[in-house]
Amino acid sequence: MKKWALFIATILSLCSGVARANGLEDVVEAYNKGNYARVLQLLSPLASQGIADAQYQLGFIYHMGKGVAQDYPEAAKWYYLAAKQGHAVAQNNLGWMFDIGKGVAQDYQEATKWYSLAAEQGHSVAQNNLGWMFYMGKGVIRDYQEAAKWYRLAAEQGHSAAQSNLGAMQVRLGVEI
Repeated sequence: MKKWALFIATILSLCSGVARANGLEDVVEAYNKGNYARVLQLLSPLASQGIADAQYQLGFIYHMGKGVAQDYPEAAKWYYLAAKQGHAVAQNNLGWMFDIGKGVAQDYQEATKWYSLAAEQGHSVAQNNLGWMFYMGKGVIRDYQEAAKWYRLAAEQGHSAAQSNLGAMQVRLGVEI
C-alpha cells in the first residue's frame, strides 16, 4: 500500500504545468478508480516520449504486476531508461534488480553502480543498499568504513534498517560511528 501511495504522490507531483498538458491527471483518476489497465495505457506513451517519472512508474507497474502480468525484464527496461536520466528511485530499483538477478543477469558491480548513483543523490534506501554492498564486499572490495559511511548517511535520514546495520557494525566489529 505504501508503494502505491508513493506512486500516487509522484503522479500528483507531476500534475502541474507541462505534465497537465500530458494528461497525467487522467492517470491519477484511473488509478483512484483501480483501473490499472487504463493507468498503463496512459503512462505508456508518456514513458515512450522519454519522461523519466513516467518511465519509472511504468517500470514499477511491471515490477509489481499491477494491471499487468509481473514482468521483471520489462520493469528493468523502464527503470533503466529513467535511471539513465538520473531518476534516483529508478536507479535504486535497477540496482536491486542487478543485486538479486530479477529481470537481468545478477551483476554485483552493476548493482553497486546504480546504488551509488542514487545514493549520491541522497536516496536513503540506496545509501543503505550501498552500505550493504561494502559491508559484504559485493561488487566492491569489502570496506567497513565505507559501509559505515553509507549506513550513517541513510540513518541520519531516519532509515531504520541503516540505523540497525550501523549499530550492529559497532557491536560486532567495533567500527566507530
